[in-house]
Amino acid sequence: MERLARMYAEARSVVIVWSMGMTQHVCGTENVQSIINLALARGNVGRPGAGLMPIRGHSGVQGGAEMGAYATALPGGIPITPEAASDLAARYGFEISGERGLSAAEMVEAAGRGEMDVLYSSGGNFLDTLPDPDAVATALRRVPLRVHADIVVSSQMLLDPPPDEGAVVLLPAMTRYEQPGGGTETTTERRIVFSPEIPGPRIGEARPEWEIYRDLAARVDPERAPLVDFASTQQIREEIAATIPNYEGIQRLVRTGDQVQWGGERLCDGWTFPTPDGRAHFVPVAPRELDLPPGRFLLATRRGKQFNTMVWKRRDPLTGAERDALFMSAGDAAKLGLDDGAAVTVRSEVGSVDAQIKVSPIRDGNVQMFFPEANALVRGGRRDQASLVPDYNAVVEVVSRPVDLGAWIEPEPFRGS
Repeated sequence: MERLARMYAEARSVVIVWSMGMTQHVCGTENVQSIINLALARGNVGRPGAGLMPIRGHSGVQGGAEMGAYATALPGGIPITPEAASDLAARYGFEISGERGLSAAEMVEAAGRGEMDVLYSSGGNFLDTLPDPDAVATALRRVPLRVHADIVVSSQMLLDPPPDEGAVVLLPAMTRYEQPGGGTETTTERRIVFSPEIPGPRIGEARPEWEIYRDLAARVDPERAPLVDFASTQQIREEIAATIPNYEGIQRLVRTGDQVQWGGERLCDGWTFPTPDGRAHFVPVAPRELDLPPGRFLLATRRGKQFNTMVWKRRDPLTGAERDALFMSAGDAAKLGLDDGAAVTVRSEVGSVDAQIKVSPIRDGNVQMFFPEANALVRGGRRDQASLVPDYNAVVEVVSRPVDLGAWIEPEPFRGS
């Protein structure tokens, strides 16, 4: 850590890159504020060769959030306030709430309390992605009507609704490469990139997702249906440009390679910041300390060869670890009398998971397991209060587990004579 500090202090320019390992904590916002403070301290913002770069999980997240598909923001990433909601309402001619909505995790928790009549899920898989999957399954089963629009079948779709009175509706959707007129994605460096329609076979009843929303809106509120009566993705791009100033230029993206970067080449260029006085401001952040009880470890989740919860390889090509690995320091493994590959059970306040030790260069007192396998160890309801991102960490104990050799050794095949 001291060597890293010296390297940072002596470097003329630094780009700081981070991802979900910084944000999936109850103090995720404070973690990011600390990174920003670090960048400001050395002037690594708003000049060539320097900057701050958060990495998104996958391609629909950045643009979706900037369109307002987020509990805490209106289109354009504008924070939800009565004034901002009133401005947007003036454009569309009907009242828009000035209060934030529910995050995905909060919706599931509300479902568990019996407060959700309908849950419409556009992609995603709460059952595999959220902490405490048993609690998630129980909550989803309580919703009288669940609607799942997606390009693949997921495990949450297969959960039964309430008996006698419930229903689950599956709506097959096209990928952005299949929809007529193409679509766009926004990359992590703020580039709005055109994705053209790619010719080829199509799946039966799959439809462009925007068409599903349009037709649903027309049935729910016929009087206001003309407000979203789009006939093409081009019309949607024109609507985006007219509503979100930062997305000016999206309406001119029509072919492969077309792109526009909102905010210009770099944000805060020349150290001019979007604050009342035009200056950057440090934010005081107090580190949070956690006192671990004796014999307990702090568990963090990590990724392997996977896309979100879709696991591509059982063995991680980076570390050589299997999906049931428990990454542990050599010192901690020795204290527990465990060798590399030893069978163990990892237990938390909400669940347990069988694993095998993977001795790794990790700090004593800490362990790691792959997401989503470790979700059964993580308690739901813990989140960052600003971003609403769930905390994917837990305090666990690790106990040795006897191995039943007959359960996994396959007999030699009978070859006959």
